[in-house]
Amino acid sequence: MFQSRQRKTKILFGLADALLTAAAFEFAYRFRQSLHLRNEFFLLPDVKTLLLCFCSIAWVATGYWLNVHGKIDAGRIRIILSDSFRQVGYSALAMAAFIAFVLHLEISISRPFLGAFLVLSWTLLAAFRMVARHLMPSLRRRFAVERCVLIVGLGERARRLARNLEEFDQEGLRILGFLAPPGPGEEDRAPGPTVRLGRPYPIFPVGELRRLLARQAIDEVLFAVDSDRLPALEEVFLWCDEEGVCSRLAVDFFPHINSELALERLGNTPLLTFNAAPDDEVLLFAKRLIDITVALAAIIVLSPLLLTVALLVKLTSPGPVIFRQNRCGLNGRTFTFYKFRSMVTGAEQRFHEVAHLTSRDIATKIPNDPRLTPVGKWLRKFSLDELPQLLNVLQGDMSLVGPRPAIPSEVAQYQRWQRRRLRMRPGLTCLWAVQGRDRVDFETWMRLDLEYIDNWSLGLDARIMLLTIPEVLSGRGAS
Repeated sequence: MFQSRQRKTKILFGLADALLTAAAFEFAYRFRQSLHLRNEFFLLPDVKTLLLCFCSIAWVATGYWLNVHGKIDAGRIRIILSDSFRQVGYSALAMAAFIAFVLHLEISISRPFLGAFLVLSWTLLAAFRMVARHLMPSLRRRFAVERCVLIVGLGERARRLARNLEEFDQEGLRILGFLAPPGPGEEDRAPGPTVRLGRPYPIFPVGELRRLLARQAIDEVLFAVDSDRLPALEEVFLWCDEEGVCSRLAVDFFPHINSELALERLGNTPLLTFNAAPDDEVLLFAKRLIDITVALAAIIVLSPLLLTVALLVKLTSPGPVIFRQNRCGLNGRTFTFYKFRSMVTGAEQRFHEVAHLTSRDIATKIPNDPRLTPVGKWLRKFSLDELPQLLNVLQGDMSLVGPRPAIPSEVAQYQRWQRRRLRMRPGLTCLWAVQGRDRVDFETWMRLDLEYIDNWSLGLDARIMLLTIPEVLSGRGAS
């Protein structure tokens, strides 16, 4: 289904979530008041309204973050129950933080009220989605807005597109027929008076389009032809443009597998853009603002710890406190990378002495490296040596979350597919850090970085940061 229609469905489910959450909140509130327990419970009207609005927004936002609305009509009951539980669980954490940090001086929240609210909201959301799962096909048949399309092309590309469209027949998508493109193209030669797929569709010469547009309602014209046939169809594009008919071009003849596709303009020149890394400027700007805010706050809050570690490094081994090294950043740009020194002075020049101990061919990792100082072993175990990289985050060379920055000599050994990890600003932590840290082998590490890039969102960043904290504090997986 076209993404614009998917967005409309998600908006409707989001509104339903808000209403169901509000209903669960009000019912739980009245239920608690009816219990007549020893401690009386009530909320002032303005506080109740504020908390109710926050809960409705939090429940909907968490649903979008977890993409629970995109899996309802295809999901099994177990998935619906699990997704609803996760949505309520994460939302409950947000509500607890809101109560603790915003309302803690004003109200005392009843535990029976909270328990009833969470159980009831999960029950209502799960029940509604299980019912909607069965009702959606009939509702789509009854209320779907019909959208009539013509397909330009007769080859396998056009047929594949038509088969995809047939799957959404219940949602009002109607194929009126095929238009045979001009020219002697072998694959676009008419196989007969009709194209037979789920049902037969008539074939018209492409020159008939104007007459068809005048004779019947046509909402869209979809072009599914080889790229070398497009110049001959320029006039057909102009017809659609003049008549205001929506036209779409199938671009599956491009071999980009991982890339997101977008159309941009440079002056009067349209540019079809393929991006194999996140490129939403608004979201990336928000990520940068979060990086600056959190890094600055962390430096202020952790300043006593930073001074203590710096003093320990200085007093326990000769040499500089901060270790500097060239690393590869966004798109391969090099920058100066900072760490608390955890090895003896001149450790890089002594690498040949320990090279045989490395557990990886690329991205050298030596368990129990003899070059580590006594304090350095402790710093490595709890990743305290990485704290100066908060300065790299402030400078814009790094982010809080992203693929770890590599040494240029390591990047020179990458396979071609591994170089795509350079298309995201490097970070303090990433997926590999919460799935085993140094125990992860090199190829798995690379694939986890690409998985992060392909699925990136602000929510994923938040989840990785939250999971990193207990992983680091435990000291597991570090060497």
